[in-house]
Amino acid sequence: MCGIVGGIAQRNVVPILIEGLKRLEYRGYDSAGLAVIDNNELQRHRELGKVAGLEVLLDKQPIRGNTGIAHTRWATHGKPSRDNAHPHISGDKVAVVHNGIIENHQQLKIEQEANGYKFNSETDTEVIVHQIHWQLNNSKNLLDAVQKSITHLEGAYALGVVCKDEPDTLIACRKGSPLVIGVGIEEYFIASDVAALLPVTRRFIFLEEDDVAEIKVDSLTIYNAAGEVVEREIKESQLTAESTGKGEYRHYMLKEIYQQPQAIAATLAGRFVNNELQENAFGHQAEAVFDSIKSVQIIACGTSYHAGLIARYWFEKLARVPCNIDVASEFRYRSPVISEDTLIVTISQSGETADTLAALKEAKALGAKHSLVICNVPESSLVRESELVLMTKAGAEIGVASTKAFTTQLVGLMMLVIAIGRRFQLSEELEEKISTALFTLPEKIQHVLELDEPIKQLSEQFAEKQHALFLGRGTHYPVAMEGALKLKEISYIHAEAYPAGELKHGPLALIDSEMPVIIVAPNNSLLEKLKSNMQEVSARGGQLIVFMDESLEAVEDENTQIINIPSITTNEIAPIIYTIPLQLLAYHVAILKGTDVDQPRNLAKSVTVE
Repeated sequence: MCGIVGGIAQRNVVPILIEGLKRLEYRGYDSAGLAVIDNNELQRHRELGKVAGLEVLLDKQPIRGNTGIAHTRWATHGKPSRDNAHPHISGDKVAVVHNGIIENHQQLKIEQEANGYKFNSETDTEVIVHQIHWQLNNSKNLLDAVQKSITHLEGAYALGVVCKDEPDTLIACRKGSPLVIGVGIEEYFIASDVAALLPVTRRFIFLEEDDVAEIKVDSLTIYNAAGEVVEREIKESQLTAESTGKGEYRHYMLKEIYQQPQAIAATLAGRFVNNELQENAFGHQAEAVFDSIKSVQIIACGTSYHAGLIARYWFEKLARVPCNIDVASEFRYRSPVISEDTLIVTISQSGETADTLAALKEAKALGAKHSLVICNVPESSLVRESELVLMTKAGAEIGVASTKAFTTQLVGLMMLVIAIGRRFQLSEELEEKISTALFTLPEKIQHVLELDEPIKQLSEQFAEKQHALFLGRGTHYPVAMEGALKLKEISYIHAEAYPAGELKHGPLALIDSEMPVIIVAPNNSLLEKLKSNMQEVSARGGQLIVFMDESLEAVEDENTQIINIPSITTNEIAPIIYTIPLQLLAYHVAILKGTDVDQPRNLAKSVTVE
């Protein structure tokens, strides 16, 4: 959600901070700011809106410094405003940037007001900077003051802290919110995402839970929760500054839609030998874990939840493995019953989704012995918290609306179905059929992408629409859900999805000539039932848009438009294929609507707060 950048160097860090903020814009934000120390004075600029506005302010009122912190804010406590923008300052002495939520901020605020502190914002973050300022009076240095202050904080935080009295020091802390340290030559940087720092370094230290780092130009010392000095491994990122650009594409989202054949090929690569899945792809102890489980519990949010819904069908239909799925934010509070022979499967693009991470910890507390994450970001919190890991290898996904992360998650989930299904009722014949089909996906998706132009023309029908209904059956009901989510996320059209069989139980009341109804119609065992549902819509004047297997005979009329999808001989992989045209439809409708495709309003890429 919010983005943090900071740095300490022998050069002016302001341009580095600004470039870092630009590279975090994909996360979603409503204001931006920075603070630097120059000649032992703390200087700050903040601006409502985009980083470009902050740049304009810096052109008019330049500031410079060798130590500084910067932030893009996504509003939680307090409306978007300049006063609520970070960094926050106390006593013209200490500055803080913060990601996360301080749950006891009201209590701290009352105590601090009693001590004479005046509040200039509505944020929970301001209590942090006042707490540090207060502790400085009884501390030997800034590090000591920060370590004392965080013991009073309840909730989640990633912090960057500077003080004008110690211009050669930058403090970084993390608890429940990600933070990395970029390692340069006699310079260090901090950020909430490695992407922010790729122009200056590819060497990173991933802070662990409760770590506090004291950073100077020529030294770095990291302390754990007990205050002990610890070593954290330096890892080299495979990402480059160029790989996170848009290239020839108008938007990141379009680039990422078109990257799906390569992303899926990368996810499959090296994980099969002679068309046989290698279980060590999930971890060296995967075989023993899979031998011991009797059921699967999937936990996820948003698009990842839709991937899990599809996987539930696969687990139960193909492998006959009992499988439950929960939205992570609900799982934590419904008092679930978990047996020790249940495999907890979490799914997250970022690996930092706060609700999913908390749900995993809750499942462990309830007795779950084994966990597996399907994720796109190495070294993320969920990866570190899980026993088994399958990296999707989708590459950096910048667009807020997930595309290639979703389809690679589905590929990873199907691999998991194969691995576990071997121990249940997945036959060798079906396993071989599915494995073969997975390797045809890149070529199949490339053919679907050739439908871009007709889908672009189709999108013109949505130019004046405010509502849309998506229908599917079986594994394609979650596909319809994902299509509706994509349309609402980036075009702001109200869209919802239903199982087609539920039409007569309510949604049919919405059907009229102004309601586009998008139907996902592969050639499977539910097709005839789906055709009956299509007739129900057509008979009431609904405008049908049908994504249908090209081998099927269907006739367009004044109420029905058909987009032919290349035939698929293995229906098990069809949900992955049919996702692509729905992504393209959402993209082109958003272009017509004139919305911000890559950074839709009110949304953030990585939801790191509850």
